[in-house]
Amino acid sequence: MDNITIEKVVSAEDYPVILQLAREIWAITYNDILSPEQIDYMMDMMYAPEVIEKERGEGIVFELVKDAGKPVGFISYGPYEPGKMKLHKLYLSQAYHGKGIGSRMLSHTKRAAVEQGAKQLLLNVNKNNSRAIKAYQRNGFTLVREEKNPIGNGFFMDDYVYGVEL
Repeated sequence: MDNITIEKVVSAEDYPVILQLAREIWAITYNDILSPEQIDYMMDMMYAPEVIEKERGEGIVFELVKDAGKPVGFISYGPYEPGKMKLHKLYLSQAYHGKGIGSRMLSHTKRAAVEQGAKQLLLNVNKNNSRAIKAYQRNGFTLVREEKNPIGNGFFMDDYVYGVEL
């Protein structure tokens, strides 16, 4: 996997790429966890170009993961609370699972957090996303708390919050 690069999103040209990757990855990841209606709602809520633009304006970094130039995943992270950074999104195409790329993405994010002065990196993960939970645990994350957050239209995000000391 020597051809894997992680590149910062610097323009709106990449927003449709992020949305397309999200649609492909979520269809597989959340098919048995969330209703199609909730997935559609969350796509608009989280990946509409104006949402990404707003988040970038708030200091959230978006990065594309590429294999020889072809986008295969993405990360977003940013400041959270004093001394803490939040990993908002980490998604990788199914064909790239089990190859250490997800761990590489997490290590990359941990380094970025340290460079920005964070002492802890936090993330939310759906309680039923057991594959992601195992991956986070393998990479040193431990359970901090549970959260159930309303997101509109009667939908909730029922998550665990995991964290790792940096």
